[in-house]
Amino acid sequence: MSLLIVGTDVTIVNVALPAIRQSLHASLSGLQWSVDAYTLVIGSLLMASGSTADRFGRRRVFQAGLALFTLGSLLCSVATSVTALILFRGLQALGGSMLNPVALSIVSNTFTERRARARAMGVWGAVFGISLALGPVVGGLLVTAVSWRAIFWINVPIGIAAIALTQLFVPESKAATARRFDPWGQLLIIVLLATLTYGVIQGPSDGWGSPLITGVFAVAAVTAVALVLVESRREQPLLDVRFFRSVPFSGASVIAVLAFGVLAGFLFLNTLYLQEGRGYSALRAGLLTLPMAAMIFVFAPVSGRLVGSRGPRLPLVLAGLATAVSLALLTRLSDTTSLPYLLVSYVVLGVGCGLVNTPISNTAVSGMPDSQAGVAASVASASRQTGSALGVAVTGSIVAGVPATGLASASHAAWAVLAACGLAVAVLGFASTTRRALATARRVRGMLMDEAPGPESPDREGLVDDTAVGRS
Repeated sequence: MSLLIVGTDVTIVNVALPAIRQSLHASLSGLQWSVDAYTLVIGSLLMASGSTADRFGRRRVFQAGLALFTLGSLLCSVATSVTALILFRGLQALGGSMLNPVALSIVSNTFTERRARARAMGVWGAVFGISLALGPVVGGLLVTAVSWRAIFWINVPIGIAAIALTQLFVPESKAATARRFDPWGQLLIIVLLATLTYGVIQGPSDGWGSPLITGVFAVAAVTAVALVLVESRREQPLLDVRFFRSVPFSGASVIAVLAFGVLAGFLFLNTLYLQEGRGYSALRAGLLTLPMAAMIFVFAPVSGRLVGSRGPRLPLVLAGLATAVSLALLTRLSDTTSLPYLLVSYVVLGVGCGLVNTPISNTAVSGMPDSQAGVAASVASASRQTGSALGVAVTGSIVAGVPATGLASASHAAWAVLAACGLAVAVLGFASTTRRALATARRVRGMLMDEAPGPESPDREGLVDDTAVGRS
C-alpha cells in the first residue's frame, strides 16, 4: 500500500502538471521543482530513514512515514501558490523517505530464502506497475472532472488504512546492533543532491557559464569528494562506502540512477508533449500511457522469476535494450506522430521498466548482513530518487524556453539522451554480473559478516551465485 500511494503520486502529479501550471501560474522550472522537491527530499533522507528504522524499529518508523505522507498530501491539496506546493511536497517526501526502503527491509527480513525473496520482490514490483496504471487514469479523471487538487486527496484514505493495517499485521523488527546517527554524512548528501539538481534545472535560465551555476557545480564536486572522505573514516557511517567495493552493488546503484532517470524524464516530457504539444486532455494523456503501465505490471513478476532462477543478468540486459529501442523511436517524434507509433514505443518502454526494478532491489539487499538490510535498501532507493530528480532536471533543461508548437522537435535531443541511458543499463547489467564482478560481492559480504553480530543465513548471499549467472 505504501508503494501504491508513492508510485501513484508520481504519475498523478505528472498528468496534472499542465493544470497546475495554469492554476498557479507556474513556470517550467516551477513545475520541475514541484516534482524534484519531492524526489530530492526523499533521495536525501532515505539512507537516514533506513538506518533509523534499523535502530528504533521498522514498523514504528514506517507508520510515522505514512502519517507524514498523508498530512503532506492533504496540505498539497490546499496550496495557493507554486512555492507553497513545493514546500508541502517536501513534507510529503519527508514521510515518503520512511516508506519504501523501510518496507523493503521488512520484506527482505521476512523472506530470507533467495528464490522466495526474488518472487516477493517481483510482486513488490508488480504493485509499482499497478500504481503507474492507476495514476494516469485516476489523475486524468480527477483533473478533468474535479481539479488538480483532487489528485492529492486519494492518498489520505489509503494512508490512514495502511497505518491501521500495519499495526495489525506487520511485526516489529530491529537490527541486532543499533547504528549511530551521522549528521555530517546526512548534511553532505543533502548538499550534494540539492546543488547538483539546482544547477541542472536553473542552468538554462541563468546561463550554464554564469558564476552562480559554475559555483553550484563546483560545490557539488567538492561535496562528493568530502562525502567519500568523511564516510570512509566513520565507524558507523550513514553511507558505508565499502558497499561500493562490490561491483554488482555499485552496478545496481548506477543502473537505478539511469533507469529511473529515464522513467521520470519520460513521464515529465511525455506529459508536456501530449497535453501542451498536441492539446490532449489530462484523461486522454493518462489513457495513452496505460499500456506502458500494464507492461510494467506484467513483466515485474516475470523479472522476479528470472532473477530467482537465472540471476540478474538476463532481465537487466533485456531491460536496457528495450528501453533504448523505445526511446530511439521517440527521437522521430513530431506533432502529427500516429498514435499506434506512440503506443508501440510506450509498450516497449514498459517492458524495460518492468524488467529492471526487481534485479536492482534484490542485488541491493542480497549479500548484506541483516543488521544492514535497511541501509542497503535505502542506498538503492536513494539511487532511484536521485535518478528521478536528474531525469526531470535534464529533460526539462533541454526543452526549457521552447513554445508548445516546437516541443516535439526540441525533445529529440532529450529522447536521445534517455536512449543512451537505456543502452548503458544493458552494458552495466552484463558487466556487473560477470564471475569477476561476483567475486567482489563475496569479498564484501565476508568483510561485513565478520563485523555483524550473530549468525547470518547463507541464503542472504542471494545473487552471488555463479551457477545462476552461468545459466543466464
